[in-house]
Amino acid sequence: MRTRRTAAAVLAVLALTAVAACGKDGSPNDDSAGSSTSYEVKKDVSISGSATFDAAKKRGKLIVGAKADQPNLGFEDVTSGTRSGFDIEIAKMVAADLGFSPDKIEFKTIPSTNRETAISGGEVDYYVGTYTINDERKKSISFAGPYYVAGQDLLVGQDNSDITGPESTKGKKVCSASGSTSIDRIKTYGAEIVAFDTYSQCVDKLLDKSVDAVTTDDAILKGYGAKYEGKLKVVGKPFSEEPYGVGLNKDDKALRDAINNALEAHEKNGDWKKAYDATLGKSGADATPPQLARY
Repeated sequence: MRTRRTAAAVLAVLALTAVAACGKDGSPNDDSAGSSTSYEVKKDVSISGSATFDAAKKRGKLIVGAKADQPNLGFEDVTSGTRSGFDIEIAKMVAADLGFSPDKIEFKTIPSTNRETAISGGEVDYYVGTYTINDERKKSISFAGPYYVAGQDLLVGQDNSDITGPESTKGKKVCSASGSTSIDRIKTYGAEIVAFDTYSQCVDKLLDKSVDAVTTDDAILKGYGAKYEGKLKVVGKPFSEEPYGVGLNKDDKALRDAINNALEAHEKNGDWKKAYDATLGKSGADATPPQLARY
């Protein structure tokens, strides 16, 4: 998937062109995410050695952590409560292979800064939400996947000519979500960090010129750039690779293997491609799933 960075860099350009107006919190209403695909739900599923799966089966539903303010990735309509986006579809594919239909999934919005705590503390059974796999996070949780690869970039005001890439952020106020890998990386360039729970809050601050730039994965930024065309723009080229994984309990290898099997199966049967085309693929950019990193 390393060769697919170009696709990741443009995949959300059109993601918000059909999106309704933004509220005060900067979170657009996502009418463009596409209808959810139906996935075959497996019956009589058993995962030996997975305490997480056993608990979910006993309660009769899965609790899945997700984002709520990322159009075409993980978005919650504030009126209907409906969840949509590529991450949501990935979560549903996994759930189907674990034996849970969509009505047996409880999505729970978890801010970036609280993800490891929510997973290790059993608040969610697994988490799907632009969650970059890295060694530091593997100290407290584990990952299935990756199921997608993006790259970090910068969003600035349309009239900003000072910031052209990460090297020009020294001394500039750059906003990102608390607990994100984006903060750690942009710090190395001497940027002054401003952090909030959500990226939409950062976009609000960029619009009112309280910060100079917003940084996160290009898949997210391109969407906001399209939404605020003429006001905001993405600059430079992606300066990282961000493999998105499904976060789960560190000690639950049985569940991790089952989720990896589910991701592989839905890649092979075409579900991954259909979900991508209905969400992120609306930009016209092609993409293929990355190779799973089983361990």
